[in-house]
Amino acid sequence: MWRMVFVLVLMGLCVHTAAALPGSGTQQDPWRIESLADFDEFAADPNYWAGFTRLETDVNLAGRTYSTAIIAPDVYNSNWVFDGKAFAGIFDGNDHKIINLTIDDDGAGNDFLGLFGCIYQGEVRNLGLVCVCVSGDWYVAGLVGWNYGSVLNCYSTGDVSGTGVNVGGLVGYSIGSISNCYSTGSVSGYKVGGLVGSNGGSISNCYSTGDISGDGEVGGLVGYNARGSISNCYSTRDVTGNEAVGGLVGGNFWDGSVSNCYSTGSVSGEDWVGGMVGHNGYTAWTLEPGYISNSYSTGSVEGASDVGGLVGYNEGGTISSSFWDVQTSGEPNMCGSQSGVATGCDPNCGKTTAEMKIKSTFTSAGWDFIEIWGIGEHQTYPYLRFAPAGDLNYDKKVDLFDFAIFADHWLEGKGD
Repeated sequence: MWRMVFVLVLMGLCVHTAAALPGSGTQQDPWRIESLADFDEFAADPNYWAGFTRLETDVNLAGRTYSTAIIAPDVYNSNWVFDGKAFAGIFDGNDHKIINLTIDDDGAGNDFLGLFGCIYQGEVRNLGLVCVCVSGDWYVAGLVGWNYGSVLNCYSTGDVSGTGVNVGGLVGYSIGSISNCYSTGSVSGYKVGGLVGSNGGSISNCYSTGDISGDGEVGGLVGYNARGSISNCYSTRDVTGNEAVGGLVGGNFWDGSVSNCYSTGSVSGEDWVGGMVGHNGYTAWTLEPGYISNSYSTGSVEGASDVGGLVGYNEGGTISSSFWDVQTSGEPNMCGSQSGVATGCDPNCGKTTAEMKIKSTFTSAGWDFIEIWGIGEHQTYPYLRFAPAGDLNYDKKVDLFDFAIFADHWLEGKGD
C-alpha cells in the first residue's frame, strides 16, 4: 500500500484551463460553486483541482447514482493503486452540505470511492456530507477514499460498505491529517472503522457514532492503525467482527499510538476482542509495538478467545494510565492475553462504575483535567473538553469547541 504514495505524483494532464466558474482559483478569489450546475462543472474538470474552491450553497444530489468518486476518481480498477488526477487544492465547504451522495459500483470492483477519490497534499475543510450511501471494493468512504492531505471540520452521516479493505465512515485510508471531524451511520468491510478504515497519519479531536461490522481489524473509530497517532477521540459505536475487534481501534501496531481517548459501545467478536483495542502490539512485519495511554473503555465485551476489558491481545504493546469499567464490560481482566507492559495503574486498572466517575481515579494516574479532560464528579465518566458529553444535532454543522464550553460549564456545575 505504501507504494501508492509514489504513484500519486503521476496525476494526469489537463487539456484546457478552467474558466467557467466564478472566481480565479486563488485564496483571495476562489472558484465558487453557487449551484448544482457549478458543482457538476467543478467535478468534471481536473483543472479546478489544484486551486482554491469555496462552496456557496448546499448541493443536493438526490436521484443520482455514481459508480466512481465524483471528484478525483480512480480511472483504472484493475490494480490497487490510484490511477488518475488527485485533488491537490483547497476545498472549503464554507459550512455547507453535500446531500444524498450515492455511489454504487454495482459489483464492478471500483476502488477509491467517496466524494473525493484521492486527496494528495490538498485540503478539504468545513464540509458536511448528509445521507451518504457508498458501496464499493477497496478504499471506500463517505468523504475520501485515500487521504494524503488534510481533512478538518468535516462530517459524514449515512452508510458505507466495502467488499475489500480500508473502509471508513469518513475516510477509507489516511496517511495525512484528520481533525475536528465526526461520522455517523453504519460501516462494514475489512480493516473497517467508524471514522477511518486504516490510518498511518494523525487523527485528533474526532468521534464516531453508529454500528460497525466486519471481518478482521474492526474498530469503532479506526480499523487499523499503524505508525499513526489517535488523540483526543472517542467512539460510542457498537462493534462486531471476527478477529482484532475493538471499541475504538481494531489493530494498533508499528509505533501506533492511542492517547486521551475513550470508547463506550459494546464489542463482540471471536478472537482478540477488547473494549478499547482488539490487538495492540506487533504484527509479523512491524518493528515497533503499539502504545495506549490515558484512555478508558466502558462497553460490554464478548468473545471466544483473548477477550479483555481494555485490550484483547496485548502483544508486546505498552499500556499506561488507562482504565476500564469492570462492571459494564463484564470483563475482570485488562487483557485477554498479555505479553506487554502495563504501567501507571494504581492499584488496578479495572474500576467499578462508581470509581470511574471520580476524578481522583484518573488524576492519580497523571491525567490532565485542565486542558484535555472534564468530569461531572460522581455523575459522569470523564469527557473530552473538545466535544459535548451528549449527541449533537447531526443535521447541521456544529462548532464543537463552542458547544464544549457550554457542556463543560454545565457538567462542572453539577458537582466537580
